[in-house]
Amino acid sequence: EWNLLGDKTWNGIENYQKLFADPVFWKVFSNTFLYLIIGTPLSLLFSFIVAYNLDKVRFMHGTIRALYFLPFMTSTVAMAWLWRWFYQPVPIGLFNNMLAALAIPQFPFLKSTFWALPSVLAPALWAGLGFQIIIFMAGLRAIPNTYYEAARIDGVGPWTILWEITLPLLKPTIVFLVVFSSIGFLRIFDQVFNMTTNDPGGPLNATKPLVLMIYDTAFNAFDMGYAAAQTVVLFTILLVVSLLQLRIMRSR
Repeated sequence: EWNLLGDKTWNGIENYQKLFADPVFWKVFSNTFLYLIIGTPLSLLFSFIVAYNLDKVRFMHGTIRALYFLPFMTSTVAMAWLWRWFYQPVPIGLFNNMLAALAIPQFPFLKSTFWALPSVLAPALWAGLGFQIIIFMAGLRAIPNTYYEAARIDGVGPWTILWEITLPLLKPTIVFLVVFSSIGFLRIFDQVFNMTTNDPGGPLNATKPLVLMIYDTAFNAFDMGYAAAQTVVLFTILLVVSLLQLRIMRSR
């Protein structure tokens, strides 16, 4: 136990017992894995589709690639506040004003316990696509063109080429991006904190990830021991998920 001011007191495993008995922790734990299991596959799918098609474009190729990479280079905090403005109700929010113009009822993007997490996840996905697109394109460019030429001579269709040549040869790239993306979603913080500043992680902890819980415990409650226990759990999750993904992807 330590509150930054008093003496540090050893309390054994009490912080872990408190953590695993805390219903908020289990809600936060499930939120963290929702970010992971929804965000990682979607980000990889969208980025591969864009990269695969962009690789075939020759007109203004560099300009288009730079535009896709721009969100990744932009400040996460600035983009979070921009998307927060998009989600606001009428007359402020862009999306709800568009819905109102079409005579469609307003959508509770950040006010609904069901829709708040997808609403926060969407800009996180969008911000990370640029980096993944660039990495996928580098992997696609590294595949020798002779494989494709030989396949076309043999009359192999585009879908077969994709599944039998492109994806297997992209395996090292996919493994890297799966691990990189998973770590990013497991430690998501900036988007959640800045898009829900009135109620961080809200509504009703519907968007709170484990990193935000650690931040609240350490710098709002000043319970450093409890925050340290949460950090150990986060590190363990990151380690286990990364090792499992590497083992699964490499065994295929």
